[in-house]
Amino acid sequence: MTAARSEVQAVAKFVRVSPRKARLVADHIRGRTVPEARTILAFTPRAAAREIDKVLRSAIANAESNPNLHWNGDDLVVSAVFVDEGPTIKRFQARARGRVSQILKRTCHITVRVDLADRSGLEKPAKRAKPAVEAASASAPTASKRPRKKREAVAS
Repeated sequence: MTAARSEVQAVAKFVRVSPRKARLVADHIRGRTVPEARTILAFTPRAAAREIDKVLRSAIANAESNPNLHWNGDDLVVSAVFVDEGPTIKRFQARARGRVSQILKRTCHITVRVDLADRSGLEKPAKRAKPAVEAASASAPTASKRPRKKREAVAS
């Protein structure tokens, strides 16, 4: 008997969003549970959030409809999200004095991978305590400024 795949993915290709802008949104949901990620995407005011939400919903549907897995959508974790650069559509715009400017319409490929929460190996990072200030530097006196020179009154 073969082992089931541990991850399910969905890919959207040739999405008309700049990859740089889509990566900003993708960073918010990486490593989060699916309900938490859907909530974050619902309240993110960027256009890329709608596109990433579509891909996330597709990945959840892929996981639920796979007969070998029997996964529930609420038990899933977004194990990986990455945005790759797609082809750039080049257009031109007329400018003054018979010149022309190039317009680059960038596209991207969005991939979302989901996994079961217990299998993903992702743990929320514990909040780290602020590093302790060294005792030597804490007890050392602060450098004082040079005393200002007093201006002498000019006799008139």
